[in-house]
Amino acid sequence: MTSTPTKTDESNAAKIARGLVAGTIAGAVASFAMDRFQAVVSPLLPSNGGDSEPATEKAADAVATGVTGRAIPDADKPLTGQAVHYAIGIALGAAYGIAAEFRPTVTAGYGAAFGLGTATILDEAAVPAAGLGSAPWDAGIASNLYSYASHIVFGGVSEIVRRQVASTLTPQQAS
Repeated sequence: MTSTPTKTDESNAAKIARGLVAGTIAGAVASFAMDRFQAVVSPLLPSNGGDSEPATEKAADAVATGVTGRAIPDADKPLTGQAVHYAIGIALGAAYGIAAEFRPTVTAGYGAAFGLGTATILDEAAVPAAGLGSAPWDAGIASNLYSYASHIVFGGVSEIVRRQVASTLTPQQAS
């Protein structure tokens, strides 16, 4: 007599696959939600008068220059910046989805901890370290709050979508 596997009986491969699929979808949807949030909120922020080129566009340009030896034309920068934004969001979502399968505590605060972590690691540390943006102490309070709010949206939407997709992909026990 065989029994239907429960979630705890699943192989690590099944958990990784479910986390990867759920997280990838969650990362894409959350990147879109973050993008829409930023489109609504950014016009409300004070202009700092400085360099307004987004870090994602700078990153895309740096990659293109390194690979092809040519910069991205200005007209194409918004699209390539969006491609970088979605690629990073999807990759983060995939990692988050897999991590959530093995360590559910990463979903703390319904994804808020994930959002805060990504804001801190990416916007406050990696972007300035790579020369793609200002250090947090030079960016201004409005910019820092905008970054954290955007990433809380990203984290929250990631968790909502990840839970739904993972639930759909979880084998159900026979009654």
